[in-house]
Amino acid sequence: MLYGTPSLEPVDKAVLSEIEDMRQDLKYRLAETHRWDGQLRRQLQARAIQGSNAIEGYKASVEDIESIMAGEDPLDASAAVAKEIAGYQQALTYIGLLSRASVFRYDVGVLNALNFMMIGHHRHKTPGVVRPGSIWIRDSSTGEVVYEGPEAERVPALLDELVAWLNEGDQDMPSYVRAAMAHFNLVKIHPWRDGNGRMSRALQTLVLGRDQIMTPEFSSIEEWLGQQRTTIEYYDVLGAVGHRRWSPHGDTLDWVRFCLRAHHMQAQRVCQRLAEAGEIWMLLEEQVDADGLNTRCVSALYEAFVSRRLRRSRYQADEELSQGQAARDLRDLAVKGWLQPYGETKGRYYQAGPRLAKLKADFADRITPLRDPYREAGC
Repeated sequence: MLYGTPSLEPVDKAVLSEIEDMRQDLKYRLAETHRWDGQLRRQLQARAIQGSNAIEGYKASVEDIESIMAGEDPLDASAAVAKEIAGYQQALTYIGLLSRASVFRYDVGVLNALNFMMIGHHRHKTPGVVRPGSIWIRDSSTGEVVYEGPEAERVPALLDELVAWLNEGDQDMPSYVRAAMAHFNLVKIHPWRDGNGRMSRALQTLVLGRDQIMTPEFSSIEEWLGQQRTTIEYYDVLGAVGHRRWSPHGDTLDWVRFCLRAHHMQAQRVCQRLAEAGEIWMLLEEQVDADGLNTRCVSALYEAFVSRRLRRSRYQADEELSQGQAARDLRDLAVKGWLQPYGETKGRYYQAGPRLAKLKADFADRITPLRDPYREAGC
């Protein structure tokens, strides 16, 4: 028996309606191709990877994650963290492919494979293989056991039940609700020796992707969950709804509401970023044209605008340039005060120079605060 999907109340249906409206707006805007789309998608995926891994204590900057995604060495992240990031990125890439696959059914093999992709570098943890014994989750600060997973002998049957539900269960429920319950049940089954939290969050993204809600980078709430305050709330609601031991019941509305709130807030954020991307890009085009620079330089300035730093190799790959062309462009941007170089040779990177920093500051003053739909409804 799994944890049951709750009945929704009018306020939940209202929040779902608003999420759907934002999804349709995003879908409409993404239907038209823009030059900044590729960079925006990459940044969203990097932020999702950052959020999900930060929950587990593996912290890396968005810029380092983008470097790892491109197969490059990060500037700051340790080798150990880089392996965690690379494994998770591989799993998310596969989830993106599975989301678009014309033939697909959930099965335990797919879940095990995703777990292996995430933690395959920890061979001593038998990645991709169901745990052979008991498992406990402890509070990292006190050592207290906060959750005990179901007995190992029950796990195969519970996974089979979850897979059957993923394929056939609660088909009349909204996809956001089904995805939330997939996340909750998998994390409570805790079937592997490691990677259970990341796997559960990734499964939530896969469910949404398979239901064609949005491409994974636009539908994931992992970035939202990775914020420090939200992470604390995430663990609190998992504990309050799931209790200290496997005890399936139907009282899971608080968990679903937590996820719907996260989807609503993250959707607002993504809508803002998409709108800002076009405005920023066109503004930078005007500036580059006025300075007599090649219009392709906008790509470099945009990356430095939305991120903390830019590497030559990133710009070179985005614009399909030779190393010499990319280096000359970045040197010209630095001379004109748009970029500021730091470091030498392979460690060199660029941050916003005085002129770009001023534009960033102007935009920072215009950010609209996000609104909590449940708080507005008095919940």
